[in-house]
Amino acid sequence: MGSNIFKEFFDTLVQRWPMVIDSLASHMWLTLISIGFAVLIAVPLGVLLTRYRKFSGFIIGIASVFQTIPSLALLGFMIPFFGIGTTPAIIALTIYGLLPILRNTYTGIVGVDDGAIEAGKGMGMTSWQILYMIEIPLSLSIIMAGIRTATVLIIGVTTLASLIGAGGLGDLIFRGISSVNSGLILAGAVPAALLALLFDYILKYFETKATPKGLRE
Repeated sequence: MGSNIFKEFFDTLVQRWPMVIDSLASHMWLTLISIGFAVLIAVPLGVLLTRYRKFSGFIIGIASVFQTIPSLALLGFMIPFFGIGTTPAIIALTIYGLLPILRNTYTGIVGVDDGAIEAGKGMGMTSWQILYMIEIPLSLSIIMAGIRTATVLIIGVTTLASLIGAGGLGDLIFRGISSVNSGLILAGAVPAALLALLFDYILKYFETKATPKGLRE
């Protein structure tokens, strides 16, 4: 039984490789755009919350609430406002990516050793100089860990974006489900899993490089 499934999988790759490549490219594009927007929103917001900490619980709580909404429901909720296609998918995926990045940015900067900050103040650094010369470098590995988590999460949720016409590897998966074609399902699921592993490995590399040498294990 297992050998038949894998034979169907390889046959599907051989026969429909242009479709698989197009779906993979669409999946990657949706992921990169969404994670890019999530980083542009969550990192500055996380930094801002470290300056206004009394609002941090409320803002991070809102992001947590969005995270608890089932992904399919959130995608469906976008349709009345933005229609179908890539726009509502990117908005929903960006929302899903906010919490890990926001929380890690805030936690990382807040967790910077007070002694390092006091040393910066003693050297006459401004608040802005302390931020980009001390706080961000020392918390960058934690921020990168949040980006890794958000990226893997978004890659998984993107498979559902095909249900609102956004394309991606989910097209192959749902076509396989509707036609009871195991090979087609695997042709969408396996590249999605490999894509998640690839992105996680690449971001892990950058996370390691971002960690100051003195803090590496």
